[in-house]
Amino acid sequence: MADSPSIIRTQRILIAVEDSKYSEKAVRYGYHLAQAFNGQVALVHVIDPPTSSTYGAVDPIMGVNPVYIPEINEVQEQASADLLSRLATLWPNGEQNVTKISRLGQARKEILEAANEWQADLIVLGTHGRTGFDHFISGSVSEGVARHAICPVVIVPYKDED
Repeated sequence: MADSPSIIRTQRILIAVEDSKYSEKAVRYGYHLAQAFNGQVALVHVIDPPTSSTYGAVDPIMGVNPVYIPEINEVQEQASADLLSRLATLWPNGEQNVTKISRLGQARKEILEAANEWQADLIVLGTHGRTGFDHFISGSVSEGVARHAICPVVIVPYKDED
């Protein structure tokens, strides 16, 4: 029988967040784990890429192309920074001890990249608990992260009665 490690390393806990009640429950759970393991915490929030918008109809023949509005990106970045700061204040060891990561892109991919770059030992994230057609349409970020992560993933379920 092969030797198993005597201690499972869980010092760096990455918590994926969004602005929802599901996410706040995951944050509290991740903070509890980090305290139990005397670990470090990072919060990661992924901003959906801004979509281009059009004024009037898009008509490639007439030369009307979608317009990108940079102010939308600035608003999203500020909202992400505000969310991370608000959730960091819940950390009992002081907000300044929380690493805050804001990324732009596809949630699953960016969470996994942030975990690798930050060298996370554990990823914690919440789930909406969607099923059926709703799950099929929206996909599941938590499921995708769990399937592709190179470290353990804890998915914190949320029920409406929580």
